[in-house]
Amino acid sequence: MSGRYGIRAAMAVGLAALTATGCMTIGGGRRMNVEGDSLVLAKTMPGNLCFARIVPGSLTVRSTYERGGESTITYEEGVDYTVDYRQGAVARTAESRIPDFTTNVLYGQKDFDHTKFPGFGNSPFFVFADYKTRRAFALTEETDQSALLAKSREKLEAGGPFKILAYGDSITAGGDASSVPLRFQQRYGRYLAERFPAARIEVENGATGGDSTVQGLARLEEKVLTREPDLVLLGFGMNDHNLHGVPPETFEENLLTLVAQIRERTGADIMLFSTFPPNPDWHHSSHRMEVYAAATRRAAERGSCAYADVFSVWQKVLQRKDVPSLLGNNINHPNDFGHWLYFEALKAVRF
Repeated sequence: MSGRYGIRAAMAVGLAALTATGCMTIGGGRRMNVEGDSLVLAKTMPGNLCFARIVPGSLTVRSTYERGGESTITYEEGVDYTVDYRQGAVARTAESRIPDFTTNVLYGQKDFDHTKFPGFGNSPFFVFADYKTRRAFALTEETDQSALLAKSREKLEAGGPFKILAYGDSITAGGDASSVPLRFQQRYGRYLAERFPAARIEVENGATGGDSTVQGLARLEEKVLTREPDLVLLGFGMNDHNLHGVPPETFEENLLTLVAQIRERTGADIMLFSTFPPNPDWHHSSHRMEVYAAATRRAAERGSCAYADVFSVWQKVLQRKDVPSLLGNNINHPNDFGHWLYFEALKAVRF
């Protein structure tokens, strides 16, 4: 794994190279650079960055995840925001140009039904921070899953075409990523292209917004089995776990059926990944995502698949950050920084 940020890995399929940003997955207490840490800020109340102990003078705050766009606003410390460098917290000033999150239609709402709040979403309210920290901690736990991804490793090392197919719900379909290259599966494809430069990696998205594993099974023939993938990134759970959704026992069995059919028909390697809990104030959630994450892990074990633990990464981040700072729609879609967290979970699966 690289020991720095700013990795630029050009995809063989011609995607523009982009900076891989976010919190580095290294041991605690180390000094490092962080890029693109997202926040929403209410009035003059502080919001936590992912890490504390910010190096004075290293912080920049802007209005877009990617730097240098025509619409990007770079905010000014002391004018638009203040910083508690020791705590790793940023706050708006009273006259700040940073949007005030208290004007969001869902701010302060409890047990909300989003359909009753036209215009919901957090994208207009985000700011993104680059900084250096002296207090990095590990967000992921690397696991050696070489035996479960041996065919992928062999094909990637041999070079030639290699298709990654991502299959799941609206998060995998793109969620609230601000551009296609910032989706987690595209980041993962660029990462593998850097590791295996002889491979010609293609990333295909077969996901459909709103799907549970029930619809995933119904669409499997068209979206996966006929597409000749080499590696399938398989992630459901957000819609399964909603009120009146798929019971966890059925969810686990559905995942195993998906795995069995993909393996039998395509011979592809499979990596299952869990998801994160949605906004705790959202009415339509059962708020039992830990049960569905555990079911995903069991399905991976029972089906002899690789497993990426997104749920645990998200829980670690929430020890410091608030929920809306990670959600593009303020409900159940990760923003650009959240897609980076998914990518980090995938990257922690070593092979």
